[in-house]
Amino acid sequence: MFNKSLFFQKSEHNVRRFNSTLRWLLVSVLIGIVVGLISGSFGYLLQAVTAFRLSHAYLLFGLPFGAMAIVAMYHLILHEKDPGTNLVISAIHSDDRIPLRMAPLIYISTILTHLVGGSAGREGAALQLGGSIGNAFGEYLGFREKEDRNIMIMCGMSAAFSALFGTPIAAAVFSMEVVSVGIMHYAALLPCAISSLIARAIALYVFGIASPSYEILELPAFDLNTGLIISGFSILCGLLSIFFCVSLHKTSALYQKLFANPYLRAFVGGCAVLALSFAVGGIDNQTYNGTGTSMITFCMAGDISSLAFLLKILFTALTLGCGYKGGEIVPTFFIGASFGSMFGNLIGFSPSLCAAVGMGALFCGVTNSPITSLLICFELFGFEGTPFFLLAIGFSYTVSGYYSLYSSQKIVYSKYKSNFIDKSAK
Repeated sequence: MFNKSLFFQKSEHNVRRFNSTLRWLLVSVLIGIVVGLISGSFGYLLQAVTAFRLSHAYLLFGLPFGAMAIVAMYHLILHEKDPGTNLVISAIHSDDRIPLRMAPLIYISTILTHLVGGSAGREGAALQLGGSIGNAFGEYLGFREKEDRNIMIMCGMSAAFSALFGTPIAAAVFSMEVVSVGIMHYAALLPCAISSLIARAIALYVFGIASPSYEILELPAFDLNTGLIISGFSILCGLLSIFFCVSLHKTSALYQKLFANPYLRAFVGGCAVLALSFAVGGIDNQTYNGTGTSMITFCMAGDISSLAFLLKILFTALTLGCGYKGGEIVPTFFIGASFGSMFGNLIGFSPSLCAAVGMGALFCGVTNSPITSLLICFELFGFEGTPFFLLAIGFSYTVSGYYSLYSSQKIVYSKYKSNFIDKSAK
C-alpha cells in the first residue's frame, strides 16, 4: 500500500542530500580556484627566489637576519606563539580557530626562508596556507557546523598540497588521512578531490608548475630475495623516520632552552646554518640549502654523498628550530632518496629503486599516512615498482610507531591491534 507520508519524507531527504552535494561541489570548485591561484603564485615565487639565490650566493649571509625578520613578523602580526601545521590539524580535532592572517605570514616567511637559503620544504607551508584559507571560507559562507568547517579546511589543504607538489591524487587523500591515524574522513573525499584537481590545473596551466616525476633506472624482478632486501631497508627507513622526527622536536626544544629570547635564538640558528653551509663546501655549494629537490635526480642515479641524508636532517632541524618557516616534507623526500641511494650503493642493489622506496617509506614513517605514501609513489615513479612500494610502506608504517612530524596528529586506532586508543602522536 502506498504510504504518502513516507514517500514525501524520502523525497525531502533526497532533495536535501542533492542540495548538500551541489553546495559542496560549488564550494570545492571555489576553494580549488582561490587556493590554486594563491598557491600557484607561491610556488612560482619560490622557484624564482631559489634561482635568484643560486645565482647570488652571497644571499646566504642573510641567514642570521632572515630568521629575526620572520620572528618579528609573527610577533607583530600574529601576536601569539605560532604552532604552524599543528594548529591546522588541531583545528579539525577541536574548536580552535585558524586566523586568516596566518596565510600571508606563512606565504611571506617561507619565501624569505628560501631566499636566504634555509633548509625547508614548501608543503608544510601549503598545509597552513590552504587550511587557513579553507577555514576562512567556512566562516565567511556561514558554515556553522564543526564537521562542515573541517571539510573546508581539508579542501584547502588538499588544494594547496596539490598545486605545490603536483600529486593531486595523493593530495586529495592526504588531508583526510593525516589528521587521524587509523580512520579516513571519507565525507571529504569528493570536495577534496575536486579542489585538488582544480588547484593542480591552475598551478600547471597558469603558473607553469610541472608535476615532478622520476625514473627508476634499474628495476629488478620482485622475488623472495629482492623482497627481503627491501623489507630490511624499509625497517631502517622506519627507524630513520623516528630519528628525523625526534631530531626536529629536540632541536627546537634545545634552541628554546639555550636561548629564551626568540630574536637571539633566530640569530644564533641562522649563524649555525650559515657556518654549516661553509663547512660542507662553501656558499657556492648549496646542496643542502633550500628544498633540495634538484638533488633527488642525483640520488636516483646513485650519485650522492653517503652522508647526505644526515646532513639534510641537521640542516633542516637547525633551520626550522630557530624560527624559519617552510615544511618538513620535501626535506623528507631528500633524506629518504639519499639514504636509499647510499644503501643501494653499499650493498650493490639498485640505488635507483632504493631511492624511490626510501622516499615513500620515509614519508609514511613521519606522517603515518600509508595510503597517501603509496599514491605518491605511483604519481612520482609509476606503477612498475608497486610490490616494492607496498611492502616498504607497510614495514615503515609499523616500525615508525607513534612518532610524527605533527604532535597534534591523533592516533585513533592502534597500529598493532584493531583497538581504539585515541592518543596524540609523539
